[in-house]
Amino acid sequence: MIHATVVHAAHLYGIKKLLYLGSSCIYPTDCKQPMKEEDLLSGYLEPTNEPYAIAKIAGIKLCQAYRRQYGCNFISAIPTNLYGPYDNFDLESSHVLPALIRKFHDAKILGDHPKVTIWGSGKPRREFLYVDDLADACIFLMRNYDQEDHINVGTGEDLTIRELAESVRNIVYPEAVLEFDTSKPDGTPRKLLDLSRLHQSGWRHRVELEQGIRWTYDWYLGLTQE
Repeated sequence: MIHATVVHAAHLYGIKKLLYLGSSCIYPTDCKQPMKEEDLLSGYLEPTNEPYAIAKIAGIKLCQAYRRQYGCNFISAIPTNLYGPYDNFDLESSHVLPALIRKFHDAKILGDHPKVTIWGSGKPRREFLYVDDLADACIFLMRNYDQEDHINVGTGEDLTIRELAESVRNIVYPEAVLEFDTSKPDGTPRKLLDLSRLHQSGWRHRVELEQGIRWTYDWYLGLTQE
């Protein structure tokens, strides 16, 4: 509903250029890695996020349709998993990285509970992009990209959920002990984006994961002390 309204309004009011953001969950659950732009709609979606993925795919196709029918300069970018300041740290609704920061911080504050429970087996691999890098990529694409096909945005690097949890632990609460709850779903085994098209256009990320986690935790500390 949101993207249909915004895209149509951009057409009605003659917006010169529109950037639509999708999500890496648009690709099939068993997609070959790394995932290329042309892999879209080549297989079944991950059941746990299928409705969200379908909505995002509909937005991409809508932008393409407006380009073809009306000549609108509407482009689409597909970011990988994002993190950074102003993220959602609620344990019931947050994504994995802010949830880990919150869990390790809470364990640190309590002090006498060194065990931190991680959902799933810890084996799935994920890619993470610092939010300021995405903002920079968006500006770059608005200035330099005018193609109908969507374009992937990420780091081109991934790690297991276990490795991510260990990285967050080492920054937030090194004394913590990891405990994996295998009754929880793992989701898609891997979601690494192919960035050949983006790198060839001249953009690369700047913030490495460890630094980004430190900056995000520093921001969260400031939030808890207000």
